[in-house]
Amino acid sequence: MSSFVQDDITAGDNTAGEDPIVRRAAMDALGNMNGTVVAIEPTSGRVLAMVNQKLALSSGAQPCSTIKLSVALAALSEGLISKETPVSLGGSYRMNLTKALAHSNNAYFEALGRRLGFEKVAYYAHEYGLGELAGYEIPGEQLGEYPDAVIPEKLGGVGKMCSFGEGVSMTPLQLGAMVSAIANGGTLYYLQHPTTPEQVANFQPRVKRQLDIAPVIPELSDGMAGAVQYGTARSLRLNFNEEEILGKTGTCSHEGTRYGWFASYANTSVGRVVVVIFLQGGRPTFGPKAAEIAGRMYRNMYDHNFFVAGHGTPSDSAAVKTVSTP
Repeated sequence: MSSFVQDDITAGDNTAGEDPIVRRAAMDALGNMNGTVVAIEPTSGRVLAMVNQKLALSSGAQPCSTIKLSVALAALSEGLISKETPVSLGGSYRMNLTKALAHSNNAYFEALGRRLGFEKVAYYAHEYGLGELAGYEIPGEQLGEYPDAVIPEKLGGVGKMCSFGEGVSMTPLQLGAMVSAIANGGTLYYLQHPTTPEQVANFQPRVKRQLDIAPVIPELSDGMAGAVQYGTARSLRLNFNEEEILGKTGTCSHEGTRYGWFASYANTSVGRVVVVIFLQGGRPTFGPKAAEIAGRMYRNMYDHNFFVAGHGTPSDSAAVKTVSTP
C-alpha cells in the first residue's frame, strides 16, 4: 500500500456541520498522505472535522504504541505505579512512566502488561471505549475489536498487547474519544458529527460514562508532554511551538502495511482541542510523520485564530445530557 494517494480521499465527506477553519487546517496538513484526520472538541464530544471519513469510520487498525495510553491509565488506576516509580527492564536498567511514554519504550509497557494481567488490561480498555462504537448515530461507523482472550504467547501474549496493541483493532474515533476523556478530566462522551448547520445550532453533548481517572491524569500528562518536547513526537515542534501540545505516537506494521498514529490535544488558555492522525502505507508512514502533520494542522489553526477567546463553537454553552449505551 502506498503512503500517498492520487485520488481525492475527501470525496464523499459530509462537511456541512464541520468547523471550516479546522477542516481546512486538517486537509492542508494531511496533503496527499494516505490517512485520516479527526478533530474533536473534548468538552462536548463534537467532531469538528473528519477528513477522509471512509477511513475514519472504518473498522480501524492495530493501535501500535497508542495503546500505551490505556495501559498507563490502567496501571495508575490500580496503584501499580506512579509517574516516578522505577520499573526494572533487565539488569540494573530502570525507567519511569514519564520517560517510557515520552520515548515509547516497549519493554516498560510489556512489563506493566504482565504485572496487570490480561483481565485487568482488558477491563480498563473496555472502560475507555475500546471494542465499542465511539460515536452516537454516526452513519457508517464500524466497530474496532478487542480480543476476548489474551493472544498466544508465540505472538507475544499480554506484553505485546500492551506495547504494540497486537491483536487489537482500534478506530480513530475510539482513540479520539479516549484522549478527549484525558483532556477533559474523565468524561467519556459519545462522539457526534453534525451534518447540517441546524444540528450544530442545536447540538447537545451526550455523556457515555464518567471515568475515574481525574486523580491520575497529571501522572500521565508529563509523559504525553514529554513525547512532544523531547520524545517520539518532537517532529510536531518543527511547525508549532506557540501552545502546549500533549500526545502519543504509534508506529507498527501488519501484513505488509505500515501504520502511523498520533493522538494529541492542545492545552490552551481558551480551551482544548483533540487531534487524531492515522496514516497507512509503506516506509514513509510512521508515528513521527503523523506528529509532524499534526504540527502543521495546529499551525494552520493558530494562524487562522482558532486559539483565541471568542472563536468557540455552539456546543460550548450546550447543556449536557447523560444517555445510556444504545
